Amino acid sequence: MIKSTILQAALLAGIALSAPLTSARAEPFKVVAFAGSSNWAFWVAQEKGYFKKHGVEPTLTITPGSIAMAKDLYAGNFDLALTAADNMIAYNEGQGETDLGGTPDFVVLFGVDPGMLQIMAAPQIKSLADLKGKTIAVDAMTSGFAFVLNDALAKQGIAVSDVKWDKVGGGAQRLQALLEGKQDATLLNSPLDIAAEAKGFVNLQDASQALGAYQGISGSTRRGAAAAKRTEIVAFIRAFKESMDWLTAPANREEAIALLTKNMRGMERPQAELAYAKLLDPKLGMFRDLRIDPEGMKTVLRLRSAYGAPRKELKDASAYIDESFLKEALK
Repeated sequence: MIKSTILQAALLAGIALSAPLTSARAEPFKVVAFAGSSNWAFWVAQEKGYFKKHGVEPTLTITPGSIAMAKDLYAGNFDLALTAADNMIAYNEGQGETDLGGTPDFVVLFGVDPGMLQIMAAPQIKSLADLKGKTIAVDAMTSGFAFVLNDALAKQGIAVSDVKWDKVGGGAQRLQALLEGKQDATLLNSPLDIAAEAKGFVNLQDASQALGAYQGISGSTRRGAAAAKRTEIVAFIRAFKESMDWLTAPANREEAIALLTKNMRGMERPQAELAYAKLLDPKLGMFRDLRIDPEGMKTVLRLRSAYGAPRKELKDASAYIDESFLKEALK
């Protein structure tokens, strides 16, 4: 069995960051996220004191998957989620994986990345066509990035029923399952795809580029929580933006790579360099201005209209967005 220290690091990072910064002035601001690109900026803001500078006290917890994330966010266990925009839309439209016990009021406040999604497979699989009849790991079947996979397979003439689906959980869990040979393929975002490639697994397709514009990880919450925590959310966005400015400054490259390897123990220098280049690519990487990409949202709605159940034609992205927090933070 191949062991993944990347998974252990992701989970350890979540546990380590769940302890609040020390201050008597404010209650902790609770953030939930998946293992992935969004956490790098969080680590920077914590390491550099940007959160404290802007007056917010965040904690970070790594979720095991989108179902747990949605339940926790709806229940008020967290104030903000760094999660796929599609997760929020799915539950708002009654197309989510589970019943939350009420009518969700999730809203997207700012963008983090365009998905940066790669279809990764076992070494013996050489093309998307080879996935017919194989087992594919997903977080959930009806939310998150599953529809990205559905669309990629459909273009190869492979129906949803032509493969076996295994609901494993978030990216770190899917990476672990792939490395252990429990599934034949999965969708991973960066830098987890780099970890898989380092172990000899095959990148079948850059799914994000194949889709075109796509809104991936985003900062989201409940509308009620957004109103109650507006000051903290705006402060968080300001600190996050300052982290992105720091990360993208060439003079900080060495320290940024060191910070990544420090928080993802098991990621060696060569993989960290690849992650740095990929995550901070000015065109294809993380959103430096934290924008919510209009064209990316259109793609999310197109996929959800095609594959969501019950079927709905979704066209108005503004129904799921409140950009006033981002605008206030960037003043």
